[in-house]
Amino acid sequence: MSTNTEKSKPSCDVVGCSSDVKRSISSSKVKSTLSIDLSSSSRKAKLCKTHYKEFKKASKKDRKLEMLGR
Repeated sequence: MSTNTEKSKPSCDVVGCSSDVKRSISSSKVKSTLSIDLSSSSRKAKLCKTHYKEFKKASKKDRKLEMLGR
């Protein structure tokens, strides 16, 4: 027997944002790259599409240098 319960989708960890989660990234990387407040203090920060795009743009140089160092 299955019950018809709706599961709520997780929301973005950025304070003031309630969009659906698209990606999960290390919270220390997010805090060091972006100057935003996170609502949770877990190891992984859940980001929506908009905030993930901001993170990606802000960390582009760091990611490129990390890739070249391999």
